[in-house]
Amino acid sequence: MAVLNAERIKITSTRSPWWCTVVIIVLGLGLAAVIGLSAKASINSFNNQISDGKQPDFDPFLPQMSDAVGGVSGFGVLVLMILAALAVTSEYRFGVIRTTFQAIPNRASVLIAKAGLIGAFGAVLTFVLTFGAYAIAKATAGDEAGAALTLSGDDAWRSIYGVPIYAFLCVVLAVGVGTLLRQSAGAIALLLLWPLLIESLFNLFGSFGEKIMPFLPFLNANNFLGAPQGVEFHWGPWGSLVYFAVFVFVIFGAGLVVVNKRDA
Repeated sequence: MAVLNAERIKITSTRSPWWCTVVIIVLGLGLAAVIGLSAKASINSFNNQISDGKQPDFDPFLPQMSDAVGGVSGFGVLVLMILAALAVTSEYRFGVIRTTFQAIPNRASVLIAKAGLIGAFGAVLTFVLTFGAYAIAKATAGDEAGAALTLSGDDAWRSIYGVPIYAFLCVVLAVGVGTLLRQSAGAIALLLLWPLLIESLFNLFGSFGEKIMPFLPFLNANNFLGAPQGVEFHWGPWGSLVYFAVFVFVIFGAGLVVVNKRDA
């Protein structure tokens, strides 16, 4: 309990968590509004072409639940990972980690407390925001364009409760990466480039890339969230969650091993 209280005080006594929270809220809800308005404009343009007696040359954009909450599960979770990584790397940068480990010799408990606190906060925040994003996207899209935005069916609900699960695991991953690298710039660059760029590069490798992509961690996480992105996975959404979770805890476990072997 003392470890949790100490980490809670360190996290809440700085401005960065509050600024990150504001950014996550703005991105999550703002992008939901953009999705809804884009869908409404698309369906209006489609209907206008039909009413003018023309054959539309495009299919209207009808967002799914995974699209509506994409701002939360995408950019919002990326900001959470940056926050979690900085919670570790900033202590190494300013030498605070030495004092922490002197006060709490069980180094693993410090990392677990950091991951648990930020992860729980991120899970609660993203859970609330997914409902907000759904409501905003539904309202801005209108009845016709937002017809698929309904809280019915397993896939739709998984897009809601899956985001906080994904957010928690991403925080644990970020704490592990921050512990292994110790450098803020390196940890943030890796955590951003990995899901945004590195995994998508496998599309360029033809049949070899197609064989590798079902085993990439963030693509599996997206499959769990209802956005398989055309990848043929060897398991279903829940299998993808287990795969991603195993990957996360392997990285975090490596961080626990390394932090006990290296000097602070």
